[in-house]
Amino acid sequence: MAKQSSKDQLLKDIQTERRRLEKNLFLLSAEDMLQPGVTGVWSVKDILAHLVAWEKLFMEWYQIGVQGGSSTIEPVGMCRTAMDALNQQIYEVNRWRSLDEVISEFHSSHRQVVAVIEGISEGDIFAQDRFTWTGSLTLADYIAGNTCNHYAWVNSQIRKWLKREPGKNLKETG
Repeated sequence: MAKQSSKDQLLKDIQTERRRLEKNLFLLSAEDMLQPGVTGVWSVKDILAHLVAWEKLFMEWYQIGVQGGSSTIEPVGMCRTAMDALNQQIYEVNRWRSLDEVISEFHSSHRQVVAVIEGISEGDIFAQDRFTWTGSLTLADYIAGNTCNHYAWVNSQIRKWLKREPGKNLKETG
């Protein structure tokens, strides 16, 4: 996916990747969504909870940044080890939640993050150094990383898993 150069393109990419993901999710049965092993031990449900957590982190970073504060989880300079530990913590917090609860939050979080993005000026989205928490990146980089790029990654993980696991309980379409 090409790097976005406008707010409209960013929102379009978010919606496009989200639709692609939801189209693939629609094909899965509830049983399949709970099956571990999609990526590591994570199920589709676990991955959706992961997406929600990162969307919420973006919204927290943005809101705190607007207020001039700092988050307990700082994205700038987060090394791979710290990110892996955070992802494991997200998994542990969410692993026992119901599929229905995670899916509901998956939809509501998306609506919230899009509303937040729609309310941000294009200048703030693409300005270097607008927010201290973005470091050398722009807000657009964090938005894309926590939305459209993340959705595309999840979609690729699900497709790879389905190729490895023939005979999944895919819903009948049409």
